[in-house]
Amino acid sequence: MGNIYIPICALLREMGAEIILPPANNKHTLTLGTRHSPETICLPYKMNLGNYIQALETGANTIIMFQAPGTCRLGNYAKLAGEKLKELGYDFDMVVFDLYKGKFREVISKFGYATDNNSIIKAIKGIKIALAKFNALDKIERELLYLRPRALNPDKAEKIYKLGIKLINEAESPEQAQEVVNETMFKYGKLNINKSKEILKIFLTGEFFVLLDAFVNMDIEKELGLLGAEVERQVMLSEWINQSLVPKWMRKSETHKERAKRIAKPYIRRVVGGECVESVGDAVYAARREVDGVLHIGPFNCIPEIMSQCILPHISRTERIPVISLLMDEHTGKAGLLTRLEAFIDLIRRNKKAVQTA
Repeated sequence: MGNIYIPICALLREMGAEIILPPANNKHTLTLGTRHSPETICLPYKMNLGNYIQALETGANTIIMFQAPGTCRLGNYAKLAGEKLKELGYDFDMVVFDLYKGKFREVISKFGYATDNNSIIKAIKGIKIALAKFNALDKIERELLYLRPRALNPDKAEKIYKLGIKLINEAESPEQAQEVVNETMFKYGKLNINKSKEILKIFLTGEFFVLLDAFVNMDIEKELGLLGAEVERQVMLSEWINQSLVPKWMRKSETHKERAKRIAKPYIRRVVGGECVESVGDAVYAARREVDGVLHIGPFNCIPEIMSQCILPHISRTERIPVISLLMDEHTGKAGLLTRLEAFIDLIRRNKKAVQTA
């Protein structure tokens, strides 16, 4: 799922595990997952199953997966995948931890079991490195989202970002990760940008796997940036981990989930699983922030995102903000996606121009 492997690998290596990474998500991953999945199950499950098969074929003997309670099918991913993989003849150990059960204690316990290392000191050191890398990744990515529509040469910004990702992955301490951030920001600062260019601001919201994985969302952030829109993604890796693992009493500010639930109340009051409430709350928040538009993405047949998709047109009319929903599956084509993005950006520009001249 995007760059989540970088901090998680840092934690596991610190605890003594030998890491076997499957290839980055690609068409073969999706083909493998789709071939062995129920037809109507959501896209992230198919990608996960493809990841597992590729990892097991490469020599892995232990799979670590998380689950969460609620109406989202994520809670059944590990069980479904485990049964299917055994049916396919693979011999492995599936270690499942619950993100909403015991927080750090659950992580330390299950990661300790998976790595056969019960050292609390090693686990805490690994968690510190992992959290530092989560934060470092998000800092350089946020700056890239800002620079993409403004840079005279966006490819240079992309190269700086990719080098930063590589160096953060290689960092062996929180201090080294921060040094990479500082160096990357320095390089970003040397880029030539168009200060007079009219930039649209788009909130990107929806289901977290599709939001965070560039292969699954077909590089939607990059495509929007090249169309002259600054993307403000509402789910970032570090925020998602912090609100999942850090106890409420330790937090200094309202989390994204808490903000969304509060703001979404006029439109939806019950948590129905997944990121449904967050998607609704983000759209309302965008209108109050005078954002130019909201792009909502999710997996096809994802029940929580279908529910939010049904509410978003009402929010668009009531809050007077352009909103579009795009649902992804293995049949989604890049050309069709680009056409819809171009039309959406054109609509927003015409709306802004009409308001300015009114």
